[in-house]
Amino acid sequence: MPSGPNQSVDTSQPPATLLATIQLLLLDCDGVLTDGGVTWSEDGIEQKTFHIRDGLGIKLWQQAGGQVGIVTGRSSRVVEWRARELGIDFIRQGVGDKLAVVADLVAAAGLGWEAVAYVGDDLPDLPVVSRVGLGVAVADACPELRAAAGLVTSLPGGQGAVRELIERLLKARGGWEELIASYRGDGIA
Repeated sequence: MPSGPNQSVDTSQPPATLLATIQLLLLDCDGVLTDGGVTWSEDGIEQKTFHIRDGLGIKLWQQAGGQVGIVTGRSSRVVEWRARELGIDFIRQGVGDKLAVVADLVAAAGLGWEAVAYVGDDLPDLPVVSRVGLGVAVADACPELRAAAGLVTSLPGGQGAVRELIERLLKARGGWEELIASYRGDGIA
């Protein structure tokens, strides 16, 4: 497995049968939905940048019947606002023990671990990535997380990695073309 941030990563495809079983998609925020950077205004207001294609991917995932949650170690109003805007099912911020929180979410969703995918970028995500049915690391995740993940995206965090994963999941289910038909202009897939 590569050790440097500019080296290629293994983006091998897990079996379509595994991808098709995922029903709950859980995401870290900083470094997954964002590039990991945090900007502070002169007024002390935290700012983050989210990739718009990740947002549409989340909406498509929900439209296909999937559930989405954010489990993050930091707390931010910006994350709460973005989650609300997207209609995200679960938001847990300020989390120290991500595995325990994810276990509660899996139970609340009435699912088994095998139906859950979790996307992370750093060491606090390692226990969850190692436990869920599909552990995913973004391309620029730390080497330990990339090594433990069942799938490594080709895109880095905050640059469309979540959308990339969602497309793979939806294509494995067989519903991608139907979901995007309305965007083709004539409604014909």
